[in-house]
Order: sequence, then C-alpha cells, then structure tokens
Amino acid sequence: MTIQWYPGHMAKAKREAEEKLKLVDFVIELVDARAPISSENPILHGLLQDKPKMVVLMKKDLADPAITTAWLDFYERKGINALAIEANNKKDVQRVIQMGKDLARTKMDKLRAKGVRPRAARAMILGIPNVGKSTLINRLANKKAAITGDRPGVTKKQQWIKVKKDFELLDTPGILWPKFEEEEIGYRLAAIGTIKDQILPKEDVAAYILDFMKNSYPDLLKERYGFATYDDIMNAFEHIGQKRGCLESGGVVNFDKTSDVILQDLRGGKLGLISFDQPE
Repeated sequence: MTIQWYPGHMAKAKREAEEKLKLVDFVIELVDARAPISSENPILHGLLQDKPKMVVLMKKDLADPAITTAWLDFYERKGINALAIEANNKKDVQRVIQMGKDLARTKMDKLRAKGVRPRAARAMILGIPNVGKSTLINRLANKKAAITGDRPGVTKKQQWIKVKKDFELLDTPGILWPKFEEEEIGYRLAAIGTIKDQILPKEDVAAYILDFMKNSYPDLLKERYGFATYDDIMNAFEHIGQKRGCLESGGVVNFDKTSDVILQDLRGGKLGLISFDQPE
C-alpha cells in the first residue's frame, strides 16, 4: 500500500522554504525521538545543500532512552550536530540555543572580517507536522510566539521570531513528502500522531502498535494491558476493550473506542518509553 497525503498548503510551504533558505545562516531540523528516520523528511536533503544544520530529536521523554543514546552516537559518527530534548526542559532549550550560536559563529566571523556590522544570526526551523515545532519555538522565544496544538498542521504560515539576542528564527509550516513508499513508515507516523487519524484506519494503526509492542516491548505490553503476547489480534482488542471499559450495550467491545485507547496510551507515554526506529 502506498500512502499519499500532500495537502496544497504543504506544497506551498515547500516552495516558500526553498525561497527563504538563502536568507538563513543555519537550519534546525526537528524529528521525533521515537522515530528519527521515519519522521525525517527526505525532501529537505535536496533543499539544504551545504547549509549548516542541527538535528533536534524532540519528545525524548517519550522515547526509549537507550535507543535515543544510540541515535546520538549514530549522528556523531556521521558528523551531524544532534541533540535530544524535552521542549519544556529549560536546560535542554538552552542547549539548542548554544548549538545554534556555535553553528552561526563561522558565518558571523566572516561578516565581521568583511567589515559588515554584526547582526543576529538567522535560522530556519523545519520538520514534519506535529513534531513539536511550535512548542520549541515558544520556549526558545520565552513567550507564546507560535500557535501550538496536539494535531498536525497547526502552523499555517511563516513568521520570524526573535530568540533573545542570539538569533532570529524563521518558523515554517510542517512539510510532509508526497507519499510513503514504505507502508511501515506510514504506520509509525500515524502511531505517533504525525499523520491525521483520518488518513489510516485507527484499528489498523492500533493493531500495528500492539504487534510492535509484542515483538519489541513485551514486558511493557504486559504491564499496561496484562498480557505479553497473543495469537489473535482480535482477542487482544477484546481483552483491552473489556479491561478499559470500551463497551457497547450488551457488553460488546467497541473496537473503535479500544483503538483510541491504544493510540492515546502510546502518545501519552502510558505504554512506556518506546522507540520505533533504531540506527542501522
């Protein structure tokens, strides 16, 4: 199955990002710490060219810490500047600011050498929808500079935002690529809430989560729902639905409500600290 989802405003955002890149000194690319590869946008590779870049792994508080450490080691080996953060942690936010200053230093030194009056460094923040851009921007600016929401597609236009005296940040709407050639990437992004829930059947996404947990985190599955494995996915849904009260009249399990429970448990961290992607 090929999943296609490319709203018109995203095509426009991509064009605008291309136009604005020449105005910035470095780029901050956000990915989800639970799925750094799945949430990385391959379109950006061609756009960025030689721009200095940092990769920020968002929502580290929801990801498997051992795997997050492995990802940071992976980026270091590749010579890529990377941080894992929790956007509400002030020390983490300060680390982002410091890395941004470090990235911009070479460009600022060149401008000074040419006799150009020093100015604030300029950065662009990019990432797929619902990765936490607006929340991070508000923490960087130390005020509500961007609209936030727990659904993809909240940011609709570009805006320049001052980050203290350190740099100016260009926020951009989240950009998804035209289609997911690998079905599993689509399911992972749907699981963590990047794709709108209407795009893929919720029951299929919930079933994917349970299968992944069974194979990768059976102890967490047992801790949350009372079983570590199962032979039939429908029986697993029945068990969770009964346990969580997702019932219709006559005691029949409502699979749609059960799917919502599984999705919200994952996205809220109630299933435990989980990572879908591992570095090769």
